[in-house]
Formats: sequence, C-alpha cells, structure tokens
Amino acid sequence: MQNHAQATAEARNARPSNDWPRPPSALVAARLGQPPTGAMVTVAGLVILRQRPGTAKGVIFLTLEDETGVINVIVWRKMYEAFRRAVISGRLLRVTGRVQRDHGVTHVIAERIEDISDMLDSLLAPEPRPEPES
Repeated sequence: MQNHAQATAEARNARPSNDWPRPPSALVAARLGQPPTGAMVTVAGLVILRQRPGTAKGVIFLTLEDETGVINVIVWRKMYEAFRRAVISGRLLRVTGRVQRDHGVTHVIAERIEDISDMLDSLLAPEPRPEPES
C-alpha cells in the first residue's frame, strides 16, 4: 500500500488520463484531479465534517478523509432524502457521483451514498500473513 507522500507525489506528476479506478472501485483523494469534470467516480473516507448551512437551500456539504487527503462532497436535497441515514450517522462513507470543478476546488456531486462504517474495525485488523511453505 502507498503512503501519503508517494500518493501525493504521483498525483502531482500525473497527467489527466483515462486511467483512474472506475466505480465500484474507490478513487483516492490524491488522484481526484485525474478524471475529467463530469466523470463518474467512487470515493470513500472517514466523515470529518458535515455542514448544512441555512442559506444552502437543503444542500449538505460533507468532507471525507482517506489516507491521501480530503474529498469534498455535495449532497443535494433529493439525494439527502434518499440516503438520509447514511448522511446523518455514517462515520465511513462510500460515495459515487460526478466530478465537478469550480474555482479551483474539486467536488463529488453525490448520486449514491453508502454507510460502510462496519468496515472500520477491519481497518485495525492485522493483515493475514502467508503460510510458510513446507
């Protein structure tokens, strides 16, 4: 598995291409600059911020964090109503949606939101070691 510095360096040096993980595989934050605007991506991360400004007319802004950085997610009211439980209580989310870039900021416009918080415990489990050969 890559560390943060390696993933960040690769993302900076990478040219936009068609070589990024497609849903259901998750794209790490450091590579979110690769897919073009409008591309469908899946991202996953810990929820570090939920914002529902009174002036946003029902829009919710989520900030997810993975091992390489942060991901900004926009949840429109219709999506919030469809995935309310995940948006409100999920600690670890997988979000599928379209990439949007505006004023130098990249967002994922949520179309599907999954609460995968039950996977948190497995992140702490040691990786299985290969059996020694006889």
